[in-house]
Amino acid sequence: MKIFNKLSTEELQEMADAGLEVLNCHRVLAKTGDNIVGELLKGFDDFFEWDHYPKGDAIDKATNSQMFYHSHKVGEREAEHGHFHTFLHKKAFPKGVEPKNLPDKDELQNAHPLTHLIGISMDQFGIPFRLFTVNRWVTGEVWYDCNDIVQAMDGFEIDLAHPSWAVNIWLSNMVQLFKPQIIELLLERDKVVNNWSASKPDNYVYEDRELEVTSVVDISVDKQINGAVDELAKRNIKII
Repeated sequence: MKIFNKLSTEELQEMADAGLEVLNCHRVLAKTGDNIVGELLKGFDDFFEWDHYPKGDAIDKATNSQMFYHSHKVGEREAEHGHFHTFLHKKAFPKGVEPKNLPDKDELQNAHPLTHLIGISMDQFGIPFRLFTVNRWVTGEVWYDCNDIVQAMDGFEIDLAHPSWAVNIWLSNMVQLFKPQIIELLLERDKVVNNWSASKPDNYVYEDRELEVTSVVDISVDKQINGAVDELAKRNIKII
């Protein structure tokens, strides 16, 4: 795939290492017939649409990262059981990097000083199959431009035992494994939002309910790892 030959050797190695961590989480959970979603939902007798799992989200104050898992109405999203939402808090951004100067920026920053990084859709078997970004109203976030988020995204990590160490390791490494696609999705998100705003100047695009998902791509963990490893092999670098 073209995406891999454009990456530096260091970037490919980081992706391959993250991929091995993702596979290791799959391997260990599979030993007991579990998967990422099942592991996250352990201890919950019922799974309710829209509820956040874990309750109150998983918030790592040391890394300024946050995540939760939830689902929409059954049948609303084809093939999806639910999805993870990942976030970075304001403190995760480098000094001097500020949110987009929108009219309601301060109001949102005081209420929810975080920004959405990426959504990860999971199928009925607990396998990730899609990445997506969303419009601001979906998460009530503070809006940063793509290039600003990219400066902070390497810091995303849920380094906690709660709600599950395996899930947190998996999620943190998924962001690294699919970093190139996430960057492309964030770029596409900004283009879509700008084009939407230009075509509907009377609507405040960030609160326009007609625009929800702003970019999306299907993914495969195996194909992503193989792509990185194959490109490294072409450069005579072997991943053990």
